[in-house]
Amino acid sequence: MKRAVYLLPIVIALLVVSSSADAAAANPKTITLGFVSEKPPAEVEAHLKDFIDYVGKKLNLESKIVTAPTVSQLAKEIEQKRVDFYMDSPYPTYLINRSGAAMLVLRRWKSGMGEYHSIVFTKKDGPVKQLDDLKGRLIAFEDPGSTSAYFLPKVYLMKKGLRLTEKAGPLSPVGSKETGYIFTYSTATTVDLVVSGKAAGGAFSNDDYNRIGDKQAQIVKLAETESFPRNLVSVRKDLNAATVKRLKEVLLAMDKDEEGKKVLAKTDDTNKFDALPGGEEGMRRQLQNLFQGKD
Repeated sequence: MKRAVYLLPIVIALLVVSSSADAAAANPKTITLGFVSEKPPAEVEAHLKDFIDYVGKKLNLESKIVTAPTVSQLAKEIEQKRVDFYMDSPYPTYLINRSGAAMLVLRRWKSGMGEYHSIVFTKKDGPVKQLDDLKGRLIAFEDPGSTSAYFLPKVYLMKKGLRLTEKAGPLSPVGSKETGYIFTYSTATTVDLVVSGKAAGGAFSNDDYNRIGDKQAQIVKLAETESFPRNLVSVRKDLNAATVKRLKEVLLAMDKDEEGKKVLAKTDDTNKFDALPGGEEGMRRQLQNLFQGKD
């Protein structure tokens, strides 16, 4: 009996701690936006401050930004409940959400585009006339985290029968049965490598294509992929349901509010947020069908 008496305060303390944690989860005091970037956190926070402050004000919550240098690090921040929601393109979103820590909620329109696709291109009047001509040659992608300038075109080319192998640089040897690829980390560099003949082909989004100006006359399209949402919004899966509902309402209404419109324009030229095409399950399945087993 004495042992039960001794244990009673411990049990009560555990119950109090558990109840406090449940109360905190049900009544969050802060809304935290996660963002993947290798830039200094202070620079990222300054760029996104107006956006997260607007959202926090509408939710009547304190606002915060957590910057992660990599996709895997942001996934950890979400799993450890230090991030409540984030926005990114389809491929990074797939990588982060596949652990089950986060789920899709909305689509984000950027630069007037709800969807975009990839273009595989080559030098006009160059030796490459069709995709099969890329065998034994080098193609330039932008960076490993890019959906439109890396993963979409890579998967497309693989489905067309090309065997892609990463190379150290433009001068690396490429076998006759493979297609080598490098990362340029710049749309301009990708185009310049192709136009100069240092790369047989390149890939970027249709949005990038529309922005290269006079360089369009120096290249020719080899292929175009299917379209995907330009950007997606995901929330931590165990985030309080009422907070998720209110967050969605705030984001969906931003383009209908004068202050919201101004904030959106300053946030990477965002136009609006809208519902996921095909719903959460449909979009999740679409991402899985494209990306699963390809990374």
